[in-house]
Amino acid sequence: MLRIHLTPEDLTRVRVAPGPDFLWEITNSVQTLQRTDGQRVFGAWRRWVRPRLPESRRLLSPLLPPRGYSPDFLTPTSGDRTTLRAAVDTLLGTPRPRLRAELTRLAGSTRLPGWAASLAEGDTGALARLGEALHAYQAEALAPHWRHVRAELEADRALRTRHLMDGGTEALLTGLGPDVRWRPPVLEVTYPVDQHLRLGGRGLVLQPSFFCWPTPTTLADGDLPPVLVHPIHHTADWAGPTGAAGPATGPGPLGRLLGQTRADLLRATRAGCSTVEAARMLQVTHPAVSQHMNVLRAAGLTTTVRTAGRAFHVATAEGRALLAAEDRRARLGPGGEPHP
Repeated sequence: MLRIHLTPEDLTRVRVAPGPDFLWEITNSVQTLQRTDGQRVFGAWRRWVRPRLPESRRLLSPLLPPRGYSPDFLTPTSGDRTTLRAAVDTLLGTPRPRLRAELTRLAGSTRLPGWAASLAEGDTGALARLGEALHAYQAEALAPHWRHVRAELEADRALRTRHLMDGGTEALLTGLGPDVRWRPPVLEVTYPVDQHLRLGGRGLVLQPSFFCWPTPTTLADGDLPPVLVHPIHHTADWAGPTGAAGPATGPGPLGRLLGQTRADLLRATRAGCSTVEAARMLQVTHPAVSQHMNVLRAAGLTTTVRTAGRAFHVATAEGRALLAAEDRRARLGPGGEPHP
């Protein structure tokens, strides 16, 4: 059990991370790739990605065992992490004493390859090799799905923000899932080992992670800036043929309820899309997309994130629930029985 002790000051300094963290997604996905559970969520992705990762996987897997201790330096909590390159540069700047201490601890529970000794000493060649492996892994395993990862996390963040607005910090903490229990002043988290994290006024960052599985995780060193990385809800078949395809179109219950264009737009926001992408997929004008999105947003079915002059639209929890209801109905016949 992980027990996070919050002071009244900490409750005012709990915040939700603004988006995916590149290195947490890499580390969590490398670990998830080595597991055999979670087949419904990650099975199709594992089958797709394993043949594509001969070298980067071989380098990263020993450092990131699927269970037990993993070095904290692989997921830095300071420095510029707005891009993968900046995050990797921060990681590669880890002081040598910390590299040595954390890799020595890992060696106590995991058999490490010979090159890990050079990495522990801060050898520039070993560090460069690690950096190249991280970039290659992101490009091969995650980049093809990154738009979906970002959209799912943005939708999760929108949901957390709603909890915060409706019920304050305690509602935010209570809504983190079945593996998290808020028993003031302690946040209890299902965890493979007993660990106490005393915030002492430092606050807590809640970092949603697409590949975190099956329970939340945190850093081993309680003196580092506190973060709780937690799983999110996943769209079914996100990595399979259904999840990879464009939005379903054509007549259906949502089309009759919302109008066909708005229904198609709502389906497109399940995985997230920009105004330009939506206009291209549905063959309508950009102003038409904006007008229909305004209606969907006002109804609470989508949310829009604007960054660098670009609008990115994501279905809210309510919108996703409506889409899920349509999916369930599509699997049933007129009498409520599954299609043969």
